[in-house]
Amino acid sequence: MNTIYFPAFAAFGGSAFGAISTIVTGWVTRRRRLRDRHFARSISKRERLYRSFIEEASKIYADALVSDKSEIPQLVNLYALVGRMRISSSDEVVQAAERAGRLIIETYLSPNRELVDLPEFMEEMDPLRFFGEACRRELQAIPSR
Repeated sequence: MNTIYFPAFAAFGGSAFGAISTIVTGWVTRRRRLRDRHFARSISKRERLYRSFIEEASKIYADALVSDKSEIPQLVNLYALVGRMRISSSDEVVQAAERAGRLIIETYLSPNRELVDLPEFMEEMDPLRFFGEACRRELQAIPSR
């Protein structure tokens, strides 16, 4: 083989390697960026779901304290949120949400509360405390990227 071709092959190999490495680097960077964006969206979606549950449960609990008549459509909406949590949340969060739902139903079944009863039931006044703590633990356990 003629030695005159060696520099040409070396130049062609270097150019090809440079082009392929640029393409691979761009592809890897894009995949990482898309994965990070998907991860951030997933966290944000979960936080919105938890916020919706807390707002809905708070309204229903306030109604349950002063009313004997349960609002079935609102309870169904609440349990629909729990169902959505089963898809993406930990078992601890789902169990805490179900516990809050049961407490709300029990509150509807119990006698109505008056303002003078407030000191007696201060401990049970926060039905979402365990849910909030479970959500916080879950979100803190997710590794930051």
